[in-house]
Formats: sequence, structure tokens, C-alpha cells
Amino acid sequence: MYQPLVTSRVRGQDGGKGILLMLLAMFLLVGMDALAKLLTADYPIIEVLWSRFFFHFLAMLLVMGRRIPIVATTLHPGLQALRAFTVLFTNAAMVTAMFYIPLAETAALAAASPFFVALLSAPLLREPVGWRRLAGIVVGFAGVLVVVRPGAGVLHPAAFLVLAAALLYAVNQIVMRYLGGFDSPLTTVFYTALVGTLCTSALVPFVWVWPTLGGWCVMAAMGVLSLTGQYILVQAFAAAPAALVSPFNFSTLLWATLFGWVLFGDLPDGVTIAGSALIVASGIAVLRSR
Repeated sequence: MYQPLVTSRVRGQDGGKGILLMLLAMFLLVGMDALAKLLTADYPIIEVLWSRFFFHFLAMLLVMGRRIPIVATTLHPGLQALRAFTVLFTNAAMVTAMFYIPLAETAALAAASPFFVALLSAPLLREPVGWRRLAGIVVGFAGVLVVVRPGAGVLHPAAFLVLAAALLYAVNQIVMRYLGGFDSPLTTVFYTALVGTLCTSALVPFVWVWPTLGGWCVMAAMGVLSLTGQYILVQAFAAAPAALVSPFNFSTLLWATLFGWVLFGDLPDGVTIAGSALIVASGIAVLRSR
């Protein structure tokens, strides 16, 4: 049986490096999401997911070459598989949701992940959830309600997919911090690509649409961004404590607004911005209350 995650060995305490790596990782991963949203206009969602993981995996094979057997060695295969499945299902939920709702709104709802981290910290990290965290969670939930506006005729069912993705991403963050003390970041990235490629390859033949040359290029670019972003993200959590690094997940709101405006002409309205501000403020308060 695995020990509580709080017992993991911390590899680094370089706060500045961790923050910069997190900002860069979020930029690259939101860029990957933007390309995925572009692809869903012409290709099935399963095929978009397959291309993300396949080209990620292919890039690893090309870069690592004969080092793959070493990279694939892990002290915690069960946790590596768990994290890989959380990444797979998180991406499936996000890509599906982005087909229906704007990129900035998707990012705002996905920013709820710190609240799930706070709730999961009690059973997984054996950390008490005090009144400050609970208050932050309540305020953050209010921010989510402002963004989705239930009863106002703008709530799309895809919003619940994003919230499910935020929950899975919270599990991902906790497991990733633990694995950062034992396995190489490349090992963690390798298993993400391997599990995602195997699972999506079993499904993609049933929905396959042959891509154009431009489609292949966008798919390959998405895989490269996935590999680079995932690797840098793991490095960020290995470089500094999660409580310091995690708040900079919120930079996804900035990057999503930028990509949404440039690629799709979407800009969030005032209500979405206000809800996003509540989510960010409460999320930072929750993480700082540790």
C-alpha cells in the first residue's frame, strides 16, 4: 500500500524557478488547448485526443532513443498509471467542452482545481481543512456560479465537463508532487504519452477522418506543445512546493483570453471577468492558507 503523499521527498525549494517554469508550462499547454479547439472544427474529438498523445509519444521516442528503457523505469508504476489516466480524462473533458464554450470561459471554470486540491488534502495529505480554506472554497464556488450563470439561459452542460476536469487535475497535481520526489520528470511525461496513446489508438479507427497536410501539421505541433508543456510542468512542481507554484495555474486565464481573442475572436464579457476574479482571489487564499 502506498504511504500518504505527505511523506514524499521534496527535490527542490527554488521558488523563483518553479514560478517561471509554471508560467511557461501554462502558456504552452493553453496553446495546445487552442490548437485542439481549432482541430475540433474539422476532426472528431477522439482523433484530436489521439493526435495529442500520439505525437507527444512519437516526439519522446525520437528525442530519447535508446534511453527509453531507462526513462520507463519507475518506482511507482501504479501512481504513474493513475496520473496518466487523470491527464487522459482531463484532456477528453476539456477538448469536448471547448467545442461548445469559449476558451476563456473554459479556463475560468478549470481554475477551480485549487478548491478540489484543498478538499482532497484531508484524505490524501492528512492536512486539516480549516475555516479559512472552507471560506475560500465557498467564495470560489460563488465565482464559478457567476461564470456559468445558472438560470440566466447561458449555462451549457459542457461547463460540468470542465469542472470534472478541474477535479481530475487536482488529483493530478497531488500525485505529480509526490512522484517528483522519486521519478524523473521524463518518466512521468513518458507514461502520460504511453497510456494516452494506447487508449485513444483503440478508439480512433472507428471515427477516423484523414487529415489534410495542414491538419497533420497542427496535430504534430499540438503533440510537441504537449510534451514540452508537460515536462516543464513536472519540473515546476519538482523545483518548488506545490503551495507556492499552484497559484500560477491561474495564468491560464490570461493565456486563454489571449489565444481566444487572436484565434477565435472571443473576448470574455464583464460577468465572466468578475467571476474569474473571484475564482482567482479565493484560489490563492486557499493555497496560501496551508
